[in-house]
Amino acid sequence: MDYAVQTEFSDPGVHAGLFDALPDDVAGIGAVVRNLLIHYRGGGIEFTGDRLAEIDHRWVSAMLTTDQKRNGTALAVPREPVDRLVGCCRDYTLMFVSALRHKGIPARSRIGFAVYFASGFNHDHVVAEYWNGDRWVMIDPELDPAGDHPFNTLDMPKGPFLSAAEVWLGVRAGDLDPDLFGVDPGLPIRGGWFIRNYVHLQHAHLQGDELLLWDNWGTMSGSLDGADVDLTDQVARLLVASDNGDETAGKELTDLYRTNPALTFTGRAFVTSPAGTEHAWMNLTRPTE
Repeated sequence: MDYAVQTEFSDPGVHAGLFDALPDDVAGIGAVVRNLLIHYRGGGIEFTGDRLAEIDHRWVSAMLTTDQKRNGTALAVPREPVDRLVGCCRDYTLMFVSALRHKGIPARSRIGFAVYFASGFNHDHVVAEYWNGDRWVMIDPELDPAGDHPFNTLDMPKGPFLSAAEVWLGVRAGDLDPDLFGVDPGLPIRGGWFIRNYVHLQHAHLQGDELLLWDNWGTMSGSLDGADVDLTDQVARLLVASDNGDETAGKELTDLYRTNPALTFTGRAFVTSPAGTEHAWMNLTRPTE
């Protein structure tokens, strides 16, 4: 896949011109992204109703439409926190990836778990990678690099963030406790079934289907009972191998995604949005601009 090309999800559509004025440096683009978004759980403001429903924007074009209706100014013009688009880590990353692709820089989203939000628990998280000409550089666009972090958020080392595939294989080997990976230690949305779903979400994002974290399709479910864990093992091993530079594994992942109906997103998902809407199967169609 050419990660310098926009996907259906990252395409800014009619708002592409807004990206022309963005800084050319990665740190500057990240700062603009943080000016546009506020996390629905970690932003310090409790959003409800239509505002909370903004977390269900799947497409960058829809995000920018909402921002422009509310603010109507260049993306770098400061927004008050309450006026920012309500989203989550996936949205910070997708907006960041979209802006980099607009400037011809290959970029992609990575699904997994972060060790740096709480002691003793690994929260589900999405970060970005961009190609600097020599290697993939991992960056967390949600974090201000000027903050007090134990690592460089603009060039993250291995360790603070583990891909879903790495975690799954660690759990399967008995090296990791699945109950320490999920949305929150106080919620039941964690454990083996959740990690497994995220492996398949990681696979989809790398194939250009950068779906919401609560979009479910194929063999994804809320239980490991009857789950095809052998298929997940296969995908996870290939994902880790591809991350380590195995081009053959990368090609096999693409072939699997295109040909195996248990893995392929085909435009329909069972949506379990935390916005409070009814959990249901939905046909996901990008809004007409």
